[in-house]
Amino acid sequence: MNTTQSYKHWWLETDSDHILWLYFDKQHASVNTIDREVMEEFSTIIDSLTNDTTHKGVIIASAKKSGFIAGADISQFTQFKDIDEAVSILLLGQQILEKLENVKLPVVAMIYGFCLGGGLELALACHYRVVEESGKTRLGLPEVKLGIHPGWGGTVRLSRLIGAPQALNLILNGHTVSGKAAAKLGFVDAAVPKRQLVTAAKYYILNKPPRRKPTALQALTNQKIMRQIIGYYVRRQVQQKVNPIHYPAPFHVLDNWEHIGVEAHAAYEREAKSCGKLFFSETCQNLVRVFFLQDKLKGLAKDTSFSPRHIHVIGAGTMGGDIAAWCAVQGFTVTLQDLEPRFIAPAIKRAYKLFKEKLKEQNLVQKAMDNLIPDVNGNGIPRADIIIEAVIEDLAIKQSTFKMIESKAKPQAILATNTSSIPLDEINTVLQQPERLVGIHYFNPVAKMQLVEVVKGEHTSQKVVEQAISFVRKIDRLPLPVKSSPGFLVNRILMPYLLEAVELMKEGIPMTAIDKAMTNFGMPMGPITLADTVGLDVCLSVAKYLGNYFNIPVPQRLIELVEQKKLGKKTNEGFYQYDKRGKQIKPEEAPYDKPLESISNRLVLIMLNEAFACLREGVVADGDLLDAGMVYGTGFAPFRGGPVNYAKSQGIHELYQQFIKQQQARGEKDAVQAWETTEV
Repeated sequence: MNTTQSYKHWWLETDSDHILWLYFDKQHASVNTIDREVMEEFSTIIDSLTNDTTHKGVIIASAKKSGFIAGADISQFTQFKDIDEAVSILLLGQQILEKLENVKLPVVAMIYGFCLGGGLELALACHYRVVEESGKTRLGLPEVKLGIHPGWGGTVRLSRLIGAPQALNLILNGHTVSGKAAAKLGFVDAAVPKRQLVTAAKYYILNKPPRRKPTALQALTNQKIMRQIIGYYVRRQVQQKVNPIHYPAPFHVLDNWEHIGVEAHAAYEREAKSCGKLFFSETCQNLVRVFFLQDKLKGLAKDTSFSPRHIHVIGAGTMGGDIAAWCAVQGFTVTLQDLEPRFIAPAIKRAYKLFKEKLKEQNLVQKAMDNLIPDVNGNGIPRADIIIEAVIEDLAIKQSTFKMIESKAKPQAILATNTSSIPLDEINTVLQQPERLVGIHYFNPVAKMQLVEVVKGEHTSQKVVEQAISFVRKIDRLPLPVKSSPGFLVNRILMPYLLEAVELMKEGIPMTAIDKAMTNFGMPMGPITLADTVGLDVCLSVAKYLGNYFNIPVPQRLIELVEQKKLGKKTNEGFYQYDKRGKQIKPEEAPYDKPLESISNRLVLIMLNEAFACLREGVVADGDLLDAGMVYGTGFAPFRGGPVNYAKSQGIHELYQQFIKQQQARGEKDAVQAWETTEV
């Protein structure tokens, strides 16, 4: 190949078939993202192709190993002066992609890895798209997860190409799909193995097959009468999932499509104006903040060189078995120990189900199954790089377990506990080297919950903490460093909230009203449903343990349900009843005629009081980490940016005064430390 010209973020080569290869290689970045400078250079390159007669076509590819394009540079979202500037930038991007679409030479996007947001919008403006077929290739328009929607023509081009129902499903949910799925949906032309990717891309240049067009039925879905019918049903579906006040972006997409459709230039203009407004919504600003909080967690201990290969898990119950399965699906060799094979068998069965859902392809499923080894005798302990204890929440049992582990483990192995509440410095008193013990606390369900608390005891070495954080990133989870104290961060804040919800029931407030108040606030589920999901036995165990430290009374109703073996979803009955599939049987809604805000205010204030206590005590380093922990560990309304951010937005002093009045009304006169004096 001959290099014909290079730019700051792009470089061009011509191959022996006279095909121009345009490589995106963003300077000083490990991942390709699009910003203004990138687009200006791209525009110049596209202009140079207008009268190009020396090349047979153009293949746009990534020079990064990490993937094609991750989307727009999100840091630019915070730099717009006003809506007008945002709209003008979006219109400029649309114009550049329109120029790309109108280039006379055939243009192919050659995609592997991620192709998201603005990256997919650029690919949709190309004439053809070929992708690598493996599950590692992910394509989508996930902008709604940042409180906006595609603004460079994505909502128009995708709907035009594959019809409204499939396009809206992708856009409104922010879903990503594999290369194979994208080909099946019809917005890529071919999904092939990596070794055939270049050949496939060149085929479309050299043969110029007809461009992909929608079927007659797909085209019909964008006609005015169909837009009204489809829009009505889709809107109802979206409203069942999200509140338009909290998450306006999906409803903007629907409005734009219903009113304008996909053909006219007006559709692009309306898309840009709509997206420009959303940049300045509180939802977008908070979701962008949450995105950067996620980045902060991802960046922890990134310079730590630690490459564990073998993980040993002790305890094959729900948590231990699922931790082992998750490590196996991430490629680690995992030995899973329990007292008898009959205790391990259910964990292996659950693991197989996870592997089938996650990996799809039978050879990958089999490989993950091969990674997961039942180990009744604990033969994996001497070979393991990390040993994770996940036995019951009993101090004496944990201590005897770690005494045994330390006697068998290799000297450099990390000793980790999945305890949800017991301070490490109570467990490590039996160890010869207490500095080796670290908390790696997962949340249930392990395969869905992104957060993992990495717990440092007084004796835990900083090197072990950093290695544990590095390991959590290697299994594609978000590590949150916390100080070892009762309940750590998430359970410490969550438990008073859950117990207060049970107290509200005791006062005669229907549990359906309590749950609805908090889902209206923006929580993914109400506290009563959450307690059932976590397991009432787990809630009771943690509540009793925390009660020893924080004077938290345990509701009698919770004790009674556990005594009756009504433990929540796992026994098909707790506060609610559940069918055999674990689906909640909807109870009759008891009448409640008072404002639901009075319930949510009370519960949120309880949560905030505990959050500020955690900050004062240094359980986490700052308010950002606390917000990240609560968003990713409990689903705390992401559009509110986390508890501390919410308190700031509402006025910390004002909320504190409300909390004081709430405490006084309940006859609790004990002074609490003012929130506004807490370092956030």
